[in-house]
Amino acid sequence: MSNVDSVTVADLAQNVRLTVLQGEDYLNRQITTSDICRPSLEFAGYFKHYPAMRIQLLGITETSFAKEVPADKRREYTERMCTPQTPCFVVSTDLPVMDELKTAAEKAHIPILGTPLTSSRILGNMTSYLVGRLAPRESLHGVLVDISGVGVLITGDSGVGKSETALELVRRGHRLVADDRVEVYARDEQTLVGAAPTILQHLMEIRGIGIIDVMTLYGSGAVLPQDTIDFIVHLEIWTPDSQFDRLGDQGDTQFIQDVAIPKVSVPVKTGRNLAIIIESAAMNFRAQTMGYDATKTFDENLNRLIQQNSERDRKEAEND
Repeated sequence: MSNVDSVTVADLAQNVRLTVLQGEDYLNRQITTSDICRPSLEFAGYFKHYPAMRIQLLGITETSFAKEVPADKRREYTERMCTPQTPCFVVSTDLPVMDELKTAAEKAHIPILGTPLTSSRILGNMTSYLVGRLAPRESLHGVLVDISGVGVLITGDSGVGKSETALELVRRGHRLVADDRVEVYARDEQTLVGAAPTILQHLMEIRGIGIIDVMTLYGSGAVLPQDTIDFIVHLEIWTPDSQFDRLGDQGDTQFIQDVAIPKVSVPVKTGRNLAIIIESAAMNFRAQTMGYDATKTFDENLNRLIQQNSERDRKEAEND
């Protein structure tokens, strides 16, 4: 796994819609972590655990507390906060920037950004953007398709028909995210996100035809830049001694970056329409997440039938 992206303060300002209040010449400073600091203890002079490499977010609480600090101490503390590792300061709620911070940041070549949003809102926006850019990536062999809102990762050995099946799914109105290689990262402990490498975006390789551009052939509605990975369908060549789940009650799970993803294995055999099978599997998965389980319904119907037959046999035995 590796971090495939680097983020500058300029990237942050553009993508999170921050206004540059000071330091336009220093926007190339690198941001190396998605963690964000809201400095409060620092304005009390406590710097033992100061996370200098994080973005420093100042809101109403921080600026109000800083105003209570004597000017000479405020000057000292803001200078100590401006380290070579500090990427930038962000001031929320359209608050005025304290003069001591302006002077210290200019001296250390650190930009100051502003926003009308509250601290909580801008904190969430910045964290979401930075996690998406800085989270460790893992490259998987497979095809990612969005099927009616369900992100389905199709895996299997080379030549099993993953790309051809995905192309048929696109023709049926679903959307391609990535073919052949899928770059994945964990957005949080329960959410896995996949996207195509930049060089492969919108492209598919179909044996016998070559490379095709899905967006050019089927329109912008046939592709997605990224999607969550909700479900895995693994394609396996069928053999007479193969064992596959027939009732859907043998749930399997695959862990990717410590995120558990439900998985099913589908046999590949001449005459089977894999696109329809995978589409049905995705729809069935969505129904299960909404509380409907066809396997459970079958079990209940079977138990009811057994009970009815037992009751009939008992009555027949009594009549005899």
